[in-house]
Amino acid sequence: MYNYLLSLAIWLPIVAGILVLATGSDRRAGLARILALIGALVSFLVTIPLFVRFDRLNGGYQFTEFHTWIPQLNLNYALGVDGLSVLFVILNSFITWLVVMAGWEVIKKRTAQYMAAFLIMSGLINGAFAAMDAILFYVFFEGMLIPMYLIIGIWGGPRRVYASMKFFLYTLLGSLLMLVGLVYLSYQAGSFSIPDMHNIRHLALNVQILLFIGFFLSFAVKVPMWPVHTWLPDAHVEAPTGGSMVLAAITLKIGGYGFLRFVLPILPDAARYFAPMMIVLSLIAVIYIGMVALVQTDMKKLVAYSSISHMGFVTLGLFLFTGGYLNEWALKGAIMQMLSHGFVSAAMFMSIGVMYDRMHTRDISAYGGVVNSMPIFAAFMMLFAMLMPDCPVLLGLWVNLW
Repeated sequence: MYNYLLSLAIWLPIVAGILVLATGSDRRAGLARILALIGALVSFLVTIPLFVRFDRLNGGYQFTEFHTWIPQLNLNYALGVDGLSVLFVILNSFITWLVVMAGWEVIKKRTAQYMAAFLIMSGLINGAFAAMDAILFYVFFEGMLIPMYLIIGIWGGPRRVYASMKFFLYTLLGSLLMLVGLVYLSYQAGSFSIPDMHNIRHLALNVQILLFIGFFLSFAVKVPMWPVHTWLPDAHVEAPTGGSMVLAAITLKIGGYGFLRFVLPILPDAARYFAPMMIVLSLIAVIYIGMVALVQTDMKKLVAYSSISHMGFVTLGLFLFTGGYLNEWALKGAIMQMLSHGFVSAAMFMSIGVMYDRMHTRDISAYGGVVNSMPIFAAFMMLFAMLMPDCPVLLGLWVNLW
């Protein structure tokens, strides 16, 4: 009964997106919205059994599927989730439903295309988290860039073309060396299966270092780590509310997930070798980018820089070693940070979207006294800010909302 849940989580939103596209022009915008909402809700409901039925005692990959994809290249359609990836699949599907609701009244032009882009991207993101084949992961990993590129480039702000091109080039170019690394690992493992790659033993340190550099350039841009973070503030500022929600809540987590899925288990010696560098870069992100966030006057930029600082805590936790071994509590803390940031950052950007729709500005100084006219909203926004571990957001809101 549960054998095809992951395929449904991937392909249901994609098919729903295609159906929404078929509604055509803006004269059927209402139908497009309804179909998008139904598709997002059904796609989210499909993921709930993944969590409820997950065997926490045994762990490992569950709800696995295996089909031959390209036998000549030994590529397979292999899916499965463990205790890490199942949480991100559910988070992504939940955020997609919120994104549809956030754009319900705001998006007036090309409504069907807007909703379809998010649904298709949701399926591709679920595919990246569920893939057990390295090339399948890479296809989904790169495929999710296309809908986000269109979302920023079509429905974004005045500098949307610049922001979308910067986002696309940064994330695409950073991933090319990862593909080379995956091909090399496939020869060592005898297949493109990610679990088989985890079983590779005795990779020389110099080989691990080269592979680490390739994976680092890909996942560090996604996180994003300092100094390859500059695409994120531009993308956040120009993206529509839904785009910012998905960027902060989901796509940044793909970088952390990549470190957890590929770098730490496959390249442990290189991870220890580069741990001091990763810790320094993470601390720079936490401290320096946090200070940059404090001086922002644009509310979106404030939360965007805050997200970079927040993800610095994630990479810091991932590369803390104790006695030559990964620190278990730091690792758990990094995962919890990713999940909590996923929920709270989406809520923050949704709140900013509400403010912008009413005031048509993101200038923090214009938000003074909001508590007098929108007390319930102001209370929720403060709650979301307090849930963020980044002080700049809380300080900025406390000063300006009240």
